[in-house]
Amino acid sequence: MKDLNDYTPPKVWTWDAENGGQFAKTNRPVAGATHDAELPRGEHPFQLYSMATPNGVKVTVLFEELLEAGHSGAEYDAWLIRIGDGDQFGSGFVEINPNSKIPALLDLSGDKPQRVFESGAILLHLAEKFGAFLPKDPGQRTEALSWLFWQMGSAPYLGGGFGHFYAYAPEKFEYPINRFAMETKRQLDVLDRHLAEAEYMAGEYSIADMAIWSWYGQLVLGRLYDAAEFLDVESYTHVMRWAKAIDARPAVQRGRMVNRAFGDPALQLHERHSAEDFETRTQDKIGG
Repeated sequence: MKDLNDYTPPKVWTWDAENGGQFAKTNRPVAGATHDAELPRGEHPFQLYSMATPNGVKVTVLFEELLEAGHSGAEYDAWLIRIGDGDQFGSGFVEINPNSKIPALLDLSGDKPQRVFESGAILLHLAEKFGAFLPKDPGQRTEALSWLFWQMGSAPYLGGGFGHFYAYAPEKFEYPINRFAMETKRQLDVLDRHLAEAEYMAGEYSIADMAIWSWYGQLVLGRLYDAAEFLDVESYTHVMRWAKAIDARPAVQRGRMVNRAFGDPALQLHERHSAEDFETRTQDKIGG
């Protein structure tokens, strides 16, 4: 490969399918299904198709928090979508999410099936449906939504930017790593300054905390990109306090296990169809 400094962008970009990288097999510049594949469907009102990346964890944490809080109508089936294998490009998945990204939700609780895609939209849809984890006070509700959409806008810098160039790119270059490390640390500083004066993001524990924790909480806890030391995450003391407090919640501990197919097998639950699955995981369910 040429030195980065030798690269001159062409007049018209063309796709190099062999450009390398961990996700080269599945990344492509066009949308739509690549193959026919029906999605499985269980017996519960909500059918979730996902994987335990940060965006997927947001939604499974909320489902487990809703059930922990006594909302029995929030029972759900969680089906594993293996994004490395291209499951997100199956025809059934594309029908629910034309953008072919996890998570995708099929809500069967109403008069007709409702698809919901984009993790922030799923969080808001469920919070409003159950009247939970979104502040009732108008000012606090607006604050929670501001932080929720802050996270949605920030994640591409952390995941698609820093995470890609630091952890996944086939070659390491100083400029993109420095550029996105700077932005990631700026965002951590935004959070740290806010959490210096607040226990949670919007006055009470909400979907804003769940969304942000799944990315930045797990980052400072050393679970993303093997970059905790590089980013000096221990210096963000208020973020660390908040992240540990959320991490200790039983529903959060369960939620981060669902649709997990990597890492410690004891923390994996490939599919979730009932609360008992957490206690009766068989070796095939946990990848053993």
